[in-house]
Amino acid sequence: MSISTRLQELLDAGGFVYDHHVHPAAYTAAETAEAIHIPGNVMAKTVIVNADGLLRMAVLPANRMIDLRHLKFITRSENIRIANENEFKNEFPTCEVGAMPPVGSLFGLPVYCDVQLEHNEFIEFNAGTHRDTIRMPFNDFRRLANPTMTDLVDHSKQAA
Repeated sequence: MSISTRLQELLDAGGFVYDHHVHPAAYTAAETAEAIHIPGNVMAKTVIVNADGLLRMAVLPANRMIDLRHLKFITRSENIRIANENEFKNEFPTCEVGAMPPVGSLFGLPVYCDVQLEHNEFIEFNAGTHRDTIRMPFNDFRRLANPTMTDLVDHSKQAA
């Protein structure tokens, strides 16, 4: 498996400038950042949340943890939690579980992106496998994903 065909078609059709990187298999965003030798604040991780029974994509730096209380407020949800793999694996048929790119339009999901990522000139994210990433200018990612920009990071914690 390589870069998701649907993702590549979307990137190419939009005329986006991007680099496709291949690296040894990594199963967390922090491991991926280490494998490709970039800081954790440049590697974007996609966290799937269940907000009142609806799936949502949250995108934040690999080295940070999500603040579910704030996302609950932003989404105006009664109940919110990180979705388990069984809840979302069928929503991403072209991707390995846990390696979905943070582009909700490919999957019919809204995207919420942490404001810390917009401080980066570039970001890198999984491209549908645990071995492929896409690196692109953050401003192009914003145009591609059309996320709601908000503060998603739990400032009291840092991811391992």
